[in-house]
Amino acid sequence: MSVYNDYEMTIGIECHVQLATKTKLFSSADNDARDAEPNSKVVPIDFGLPGMLPVLNREAVTLAVKAGKALNADIAHISRFDRKHYFYPDLPKGYQTSQMYQPIILAGYIDAPLDNGESVRVRIHHAHMEEDAGKLTHYGDYSLVDLNRAGTPLIEIVSEPDIHSASAARAYATELYRLMTYAGVTHGDLYHGNMRFDVNISVAKYGATELGKRAEVKNLNSFRSVEKAAEYEFKRQIDLIEKGEQVVQETRGWNDDKQITTSQRSKEDAQDYRYMPDADIPPIVLTDEEITEIQATVPKLPPEYRKEFAGLGVDSSVVGKIMSHKDYAEIVSAVLASGGRKAAKRVANWIASNLSTDETEVELQTPDVDDLLALADMTEKAEITSNAATELFNALMNGEVDPRKLAEERNLLQVSDEGAIAAIVDEVLADPASAKAVEDIRSGNDKAIGYLVGQIMKKSQGKANPGLAQKLIKERL
Repeated sequence: MSVYNDYEMTIGIECHVQLATKTKLFSSADNDARDAEPNSKVVPIDFGLPGMLPVLNREAVTLAVKAGKALNADIAHISRFDRKHYFYPDLPKGYQTSQMYQPIILAGYIDAPLDNGESVRVRIHHAHMEEDAGKLTHYGDYSLVDLNRAGTPLIEIVSEPDIHSASAARAYATELYRLMTYAGVTHGDLYHGNMRFDVNISVAKYGATELGKRAEVKNLNSFRSVEKAAEYEFKRQIDLIEKGEQVVQETRGWNDDKQITTSQRSKEDAQDYRYMPDADIPPIVLTDEEITEIQATVPKLPPEYRKEFAGLGVDSSVVGKIMSHKDYAEIVSAVLASGGRKAAKRVANWIASNLSTDETEVELQTPDVDDLLALADMTEKAEITSNAATELFNALMNGEVDPRKLAEERNLLQVSDEGAIAAIVDEVLADPASAKAVEDIRSGNDKAIGYLVGQIMKKSQGKANPGLAQKLIKERL
């Protein structure tokens, strides 16, 4: 038996979520620095120039309160900002403005669905607001600083160490992404770092009373890398222990090409940052009425959609694919509300089979619900084949309209005229090439009908209704 089976991993995850504001947390600079020239999205406050005073972005506070609802968490009536001191070229002030002692979002939890249909509950310790630092790019013997991200508004969501498998870590990261994007807290562009995960992992033998020394794998920006980094660290730490060596508390990076973690620096503790209250920023004071008013604007969240889709009669994997994008969930929900369960089930299956489920932003033309209902109705009445339905569904998702007109233009409507199909059936049955199939059917081998239906579809150029063709064959034989 593998030695790895003797150990349990314990994981806590810190997630940095970039808030979807127009401007930065304390300055008027543009918050969207994607593909921008270095140091082009900055104002004097972002450079930390003497005499520059921060002004808190109210919209960032609003989005943090919305995030609190998605995390089933209470919101602090009074929260404050602190200075976290460290000295690095991409932090020109010499400190990061964060919330150490009085964060805005208090304890909460999320239930993350697993692939096996169960879920894992992960408690949220707290979430605090903070600004991002800039970015260093290294070129051999020198480095360059880009301050476009300096001052970007973030919330850092800190989980309790409730995760005990790599797959559960991935599930938690995935659900957190969905909650934050559905709530409108972030744009969720993982490629550009809108959400970044720091995975803290330790190992200990089953039954141990103390957790092992933890390593923190920083800045993971995909759910797959969260899972793979946890798997790698689990084995790396056990291998060290089994050789009689110590696991070092440190910060590690993830090398996606090699699928390994590498040491970056020893892990600092809170006292190393010399936290102190920020005297330039007044406390955030929120009343119950303000919190309720803000949270009333939060759209429908993933757990509500899952409850709604539970009666569709589709696999959990199909529900998972629908949930991968808010737009998909909204489409199925709208069809369910307007056209009922059967139509919604068809649309859900079309989405799961044909659309991208990568958890990144998808440019999607949201089709008219009436067009989807019309397409579902045409399919139900066998006016089109399942392949034609898929083709028309993809056309609607690419911005086209009126499925019946599209079906006529593309010659996709099936012939359901019994007289027209009967003539083709008689022609196929009279063909000498069909003699063996006819004989087989008369001998009780119904599978041979497939050959005859195929011939009828061929002669009708795919337009004959196969169900009607089969009915007519049985009647004649």
